[in-house]
Amino acid sequence: MDEKRSLTGDVVPIPSQQPRRWRSKPFLIIGILLCVALLHLQPFTIPHLSSHPKQCLRERLSYVGERISWEVCGDLSGRPLECSSIDVPMDQFSAKKSGNKTFSIPLIRTRGKNATQNLLLNPGGPGGSGIDFVHRFGDRLRTIVGEDFHLLSFDPRGVNGSRPLATCYPDKETRQKLSPVRDSNIIGDSPELYAWAQNFVKACAETMGEYGKYFNTPQTAADMNSILDAVGQDDMVYWGFSYGTILGQTYAGLFPERSKRVIIDGVVNQFDWYQGLLDADAMLDTEKVFDGFVDECVKAGENCTLASLASSKDDLSDKIMTLAADLDEQPQSVYVNNSVYGLLNYKKLMYKAIFPALYRPVSWYTLADNLAKWLQGNATEALLAYGGVPWDVAGDVYSIVTANDGFSGPDHWPQDRQALLEILVPFMNLSIFSPAEYAGYYSKQKWIIPKTHDFVPRMGAKTAHPLLILSTTYDPVCPLVSARSANAAFEGSRIVELRGYGHCTLAIPSTCIAKHVRAFLVNGTLPEKHAQCESDGPYFIKPEEDGKVVALKHFDDEEERNIHIAQLELARDWTLPRWS
Repeated sequence: MDEKRSLTGDVVPIPSQQPRRWRSKPFLIIGILLCVALLHLQPFTIPHLSSHPKQCLRERLSYVGERISWEVCGDLSGRPLECSSIDVPMDQFSAKKSGNKTFSIPLIRTRGKNATQNLLLNPGGPGGSGIDFVHRFGDRLRTIVGEDFHLLSFDPRGVNGSRPLATCYPDKETRQKLSPVRDSNIIGDSPELYAWAQNFVKACAETMGEYGKYFNTPQTAADMNSILDAVGQDDMVYWGFSYGTILGQTYAGLFPERSKRVIIDGVVNQFDWYQGLLDADAMLDTEKVFDGFVDECVKAGENCTLASLASSKDDLSDKIMTLAADLDEQPQSVYVNNSVYGLLNYKKLMYKAIFPALYRPVSWYTLADNLAKWLQGNATEALLAYGGVPWDVAGDVYSIVTANDGFSGPDHWPQDRQALLEILVPFMNLSIFSPAEYAGYYSKQKWIIPKTHDFVPRMGAKTAHPLLILSTTYDPVCPLVSARSANAAFEGSRIVELRGYGHCTLAIPSTCIAKHVRAFLVNGTLPEKHAQCESDGPYFIKPEEDGKVVALKHFDDEEERNIHIAQLELARDWTLPRWS
């Protein structure tokens, strides 16, 4: 018989229907025999079977009050992971338009020992996989959040395991053949990029067909209600990072009555996202984070290998920018052997080495070490770290969702190339890192998939409980000013600012932030006014040779120390999809 469990985990037997049981007996017996055989054949080669033999039977778990069943799909530090899926309408706001068309939404959960509610997590993107997020970070997030909530996440429509996939190419081979385009030079590469984008948007429309119109954030926000309904939960309890803050703000705007505990961390400006041609706020503090990298390096002295190459912060910054200018004029060839060689150029220095490191200060030690060798004539480490091909991403969710959400196509953009450049060039000149976002605007200009949502952010939104807004002081892509915009938009919301650098508050350790998160989730506690937290430790830390992390300060309280270690591990491994 199946097992049904209460919210506290109590098992309630539920008899299966007899005909189905009769048909499954031969397969059940065969499955048991296979499991027994496997467990007697070198169990060290299949540790997941020897430690969790019930996985062989793909046990389905059901819980009182929920409309779906789950199956064990792995474990985190000995605690089982549960997986399930739901189908949602193609158009959450129109049954007529949806017909019988649906999206599948994969779910994953790790249960809290004292939990009666689910904390829904979104890692960002658009395009971030919640399934991957919980697999990689669930145990560390559990340490920070505590045992009062189940940690629940999902692959948004079109992402990773969701189907249909949001993609502009019919297969991987076609993507590899047709997606490359030169986009390094804002003026010089503009003609090619302009022509390429016209083909790209046609391919997006043809590949996705009718479904393409419904990859947008308001639809995903409505999908989160379907998830809540599936697990029998009335109120939204949510923690979203980076683009996940757009999803959180959109949800709170559409469904304020269900928004009981919403945390947005590393905030994107929703008004620019939905109603602006350009991401006006995004790069406001990027160069301040770069300045922080240089400044903290000089302060760190011998703990930053770059510091010995310069007499001051300004001198060090000049040396790095001189290297960039030299590479822009003449790329550098690096030869290791006949299978390892390549070119290092301005783009790889600025956008593959420095820019990603601004997100994660824990990577600053390694960046500084590689740059120091590079500046002294040894570019081998730089080639190995930054000279590879881009990592393979399934789908084109970022391009599709940003175009479907905001101002795209001929209704909002001039259609000739020169007029587009007149808009983009001044914007690109605002920051040396702005060109990292350059290519996407050509797709938005030429976008042909019609917009199907009418969501407009508004000021003065009143939610069931005010939002908690988290931000670092200097975030390379989601500046504090965007957090202030959200604070003004949502009545009663409060900002907790982590004084420091990095993308989202998980980028640097702070037990103060963890305390605010727990107090808000459990009791709804918010500071009386804008609050600040300090980081726990320096920026430049030499990684341990065995890969383990060690506490950066002494803690009398063991739980606080465990939270600190979990935050350090998260900061070390913290990678987010762009909008990250």
